[in-house]
Amino acid sequence: MTKKIVIAPANEADLSQMVGFQLEMALETEGLKLDRLVLERGITSALKDSSKANYFVAQINDKPVGMLMLTTEWSDWRNGWVWWIQSVYVIPEMRKEGVFGALYSYVKQLVISRKDVMGIRLYVDKRNSKAQRVYEAVGMTGEHYSTYEWMKEF
Repeated sequence: MTKKIVIAPANEADLSQMVGFQLEMALETEGLKLDRLVLERGITSALKDSSKANYFVAQINDKPVGMLMLTTEWSDWRNGWVWWIQSVYVIPEMRKEGVFGALYSYVKQLVISRKDVMGIRLYVDKRNSKAQRVYEAVGMTGEHYSTYEWMKEF
């Protein structure tokens, strides 16, 4: 029997689960041990101010099984917004069960429904080949850009 995946905007009741998801994701994908309090404050800040980010949670039988965060970028080339998918996490036992696909489809439908949003982007660690295959499976490409960064140490 197929499990029904329900996607909904996150709220403060999801905070603890989202913090846990992000702690796991950072450790798993980049070997980073994030500061729980800083992370909790960061997510709370965005939940209270949607201009910073928007979160979506995937649930099966009212149990959170995945999440993602959206941030925005203004594109003068397109005279519209580009939404960036970030902070993607799916619990290990639900990987390959369509959770990310459901989250992505939900976001894609939001983009299609809005005239001011032109597309979706994300970045992925070059070493994370599993995630790259997942993103390609939903129709995304990594052909056009490389991402460079500088970050303060934390």
